[in-house]
Amino acid sequence: MKPDSRFRRLCEPEAPLRLRFEGEEILAAPGDSVAAALLAAGVTIFRTTAVDGAPRGPYCMMGSCFECLVEVDGESAVQACMTEATDGMEITRQPGKSDIVDEGG
Repeated sequence: MKPDSRFRRLCEPEAPLRLRFEGEEILAAPGDSVAAALLAAGVTIFRTTAVDGAPRGPYCMMGSCFECLVEVDGESAVQACMTEATDGMEITRQPGKSDIVDEGG
């Protein structure tokens, strides 16, 4: 994915992390949140709404708005802005609402 983004890094990381978003490799700097890595890679749509499929992306970048939900390594409804990027992560868009599993009975 070639960055076509308003978000630019001050410098390129010496040892970048390699993540996959929607099957394409993106690079992240150690310490990046998933949201920061995706934005730097030019990704602006992280999920769609359950009601009408409208696109959504990060808004507050501090965990309050829940607009940046993605699926990470098969787990749905992960807040991208609050999750640190790690090498080898598989990230996909969150389609509509997530299934919530009640394991407590």
